[in-house]
Amino acid sequence: MKDREDSGEFIDNILDNYNVDPGRVYLTGPSLGGYGTWNMAMMYPEYFAAIAPMCGGGIVDEAHNLRNMPVWVFHGAKDNSNPLENNRRMVDAVKAAGGDVKFTIYPNMGHDCWTASYNNQELYDWFLSHRKVGRR
Repeated sequence: MKDREDSGEFIDNILDNYNVDPGRVYLTGPSLGGYGTWNMAMMYPEYFAAIAPMCGGGIVDEAHNLRNMPVWVFHGAKDNSNPLENNRRMVDAVKAAGGDVKFTIYPNMGHDCWTASYNNQELYDWFLSHRKVGRR
């Protein structure tokens, strides 16, 4: 698959040419970026120490690829753009595969759950508490 090869080459290029700790590569994104976060991590679990998809969703049949990756998911319960169920299915699938998943649901929030999430120091502390062992 050409897109898969291009994406892997892109990540390798960053790791090879920038001052990046390969054990501390984290992935997050809101909305369509939440879908992208799930999907990139499922395609390339070897690259990421932890992920935090927000108001997204993914391919449930591929969730087993994340069983060894810490995941913290965020979603607004009143999201009218992307139903909470899309993330809930992914959380359930990763948990069923034996994965480590935190799921934060903001009960009074709509689609924009990322502002509160990215303004929360706990997210950054959580990311930094995880390190990918065995990367370069």
